[in-house]
Amino acid sequence: MRARKNRGIRDWRNNAVFVSVLLMMMAAAVSRGALSVSLILFVGLALLHKNFFVQIKSFAATPFLWSLSLLFFLPFVSGLWSDDLSKWSDVVRIKLPLLFLPLAFAGSWNFSKKQWLFAALFFLALVFSGCVWGLIDYAQNAAQIHEGYLRAKTLRTPLEGDHVRFSWLVSVAVILCLLLAEATQQNAQKVLLLVLCLFFVIYLHVLSARTGIFSLYLFLLVYFLHLLFKMKNRKRSALLFCFLIALPFVAYTVLPTFKARLRYNLYDLSFVQKAQYLPGSSDGARTMSLKAGWQVLRDNPFGAGAGDVMHEADKWYAAAVPNVLPPDKFYPSSEWLMYGAFAGWPGVLIFTLVMLVPFFVKVFEYKIYWIGFHATAAFSFLFDMGLEVQYGGFLYAFLACGLWKALYVRCETLDVRQE
Repeated sequence: MRARKNRGIRDWRNNAVFVSVLLMMMAAAVSRGALSVSLILFVGLALLHKNFFVQIKSFAATPFLWSLSLLFFLPFVSGLWSDDLSKWSDVVRIKLPLLFLPLAFAGSWNFSKKQWLFAALFFLALVFSGCVWGLIDYAQNAAQIHEGYLRAKTLRTPLEGDHVRFSWLVSVAVILCLLLAEATQQNAQKVLLLVLCLFFVIYLHVLSARTGIFSLYLFLLVYFLHLLFKMKNRKRSALLFCFLIALPFVAYTVLPTFKARLRYNLYDLSFVQKAQYLPGSSDGARTMSLKAGWQVLRDNPFGAGAGDVMHEADKWYAAAVPNVLPPDKFYPSSEWLMYGAFAGWPGVLIFTLVMLVPFFVKVFEYKIYWIGFHATAAFSFLFDMGLEVQYGGFLYAFLACGLWKALYVRCETLDVRQE
């Protein structure tokens, strides 16, 4: 009787956690407020139970999970040497998912094979819907959008217009499509997934956000090397190599947004090369932020504290580019420099180690997709401050932990072959 009761409680919790995971994915497409509420629901369901301390032990015994939490604890501890505690609290609040999601995913809950597959397809459906929404607006306002691409504008995107994070999300959708296509033995499913994958590839070139495009090409390069050396499949690797070479040239020829984006980038870079400040410049502002972040690290080898990063960066701006406008002044566009600003060179080293840990996690199946995902994430953080915004921190922690739960804890659950 007791065993049956415990099994019923466990099944109820698993189903409730499953629903909360779907709600989190859907809420991310709606608003930041909805995302916060659904995240609290998921964390509560996953953490508040009688075996809480057993779950903490599981978390502490899993290097991948506790290393992710260091991305929260470094800025949190830097409050000890931060003067601006208001700014510090804002940084810490945004990074809470990097603590609570690894803790939540350390639980004994898990999904059935069908639930994991449904969650994966639900994620793809949400990303697909977001792409279609932007493309419909593009079709209705093509001339205006083409003109906007010459001024660093892009298509409308979900995540409240955060095209950088959404473009990376689409590149993750490409990885997931290929993973599921490899897992299934049903030709109809395989064809559908590959067509969807091609749609996402085309969309990334229409959107032309560099984070998503570079993430795509990085994954395809990793996948090409996997086919060539690991699988010894020269025919498929040759086809993929030709695809990689031809894709940007075809995109430049047939996609006006891709062509306009490239023209704007070259125009923008011409000012960067001459070290001239151009108001509203995307690359110019990014380059200035990197220089400011490097100076903060040099001036504070043990960190300025999460609350004082911009105060320290402002010193460089005032000395190097005193005429820069406030909208073009922002946090250093690199998470390596951000963690260096938080905790100095020890912060840079710890962040590097956290990025390396996933590559040493034992994944039994589909390892190339695990490696590809983390390679694109680490690369995006090199030239982007993705963990300093709510969507970026949540998406990275949620997807990394979810993929770990599916491929490591229950490696067979993404096998969509019929039982």
